Amino acid sequence: MMSLIALFIGFLSLNTGYAYPNHRNASCQRADSSIIQHTGTPIGVVQAHNGIDLYISKPRGNKFNVAVLYLTDVFGIQLNENRLLADSFARAGFLTIAPDLFNGQPAPEDLNTPGFNTTEFLAQHGPEATDPLVAKAITYMRDTLNVERIAVTGYCFGGKYVFRFIAAGKGADAGFAAHPSLLENSEITSIDGPVSVAAAEMDTLLTPAKRREMEDLLMQTGNTYQTSLYSGTSHGFGVRANISDPRQKFAKEEAFWQAVKWFDAWA
Repeated sequence: MMSLIALFIGFLSLNTGYAYPNHRNASCQRADSSIIQHTGTPIGVVQAHNGIDLYISKPRGNKFNVAVLYLTDVFGIQLNENRLLADSFARAGFLTIAPDLFNGQPAPEDLNTPGFNTTEFLAQHGPEATDPLVAKAITYMRDTLNVERIAVTGYCFGGKYVFRFIAAGKGADAGFAAHPSLLENSEITSIDGPVSVAAAEMDTLLTPAKRREMEDLLMQTGNTYQTSLYSGTSHGFGVRANISDPRQKFAKEEAFWQAVKWFDAWA
């Protein structure tokens, strides 16, 4: 399996070096480390549309033929790290839209907060509640912003919906998921577009066995895919890595560029 993955990654390195067909000089922008911001004040704005709040971060210019739909973890668009990461995608050249998936009531940053029940929270925010919110964001991007192609990125909770929305007819064209949680096999096998996954070494929600099963199922779909495993990381590193730890900081940044390169090549 490892040799197959290495061969596939080598194939990508050979086949994504052409002039990108989209709207950015990607290789030049990737050389600019200032694109990624871990701390500080977000630069986007929150805008209400059709009953949902959207965190919107815009790149320079007004041509949005490819845009990023950013699907958060359970901490929502209220978490500073989520806003900063959305801003980083904007600095990489993508109009970025992050919908509020929890109607202003995300999980507390400390999941052990007295009175908070994770099981109840997730039950209240299953696909029947979340799918319509993601669909509203896609409609806004297509109809109001005239976005031609949508690249969807998701983290933890949001990673599940990356798979759901690159299924046929759901509206997204390419996907990236960091440490996706609560994935069903049927969601993996139903994809109809290219998907890239960044996995944590230590993850009770995407265990080594589940990760291998996911890879086997991705192979069966016939779609273009990539999986990358980051050592020294745990669930959540794509957004909430401890950046004082050099390995975690590297992994978070490399996962970001993994998404950018994937979208440049396939969105």
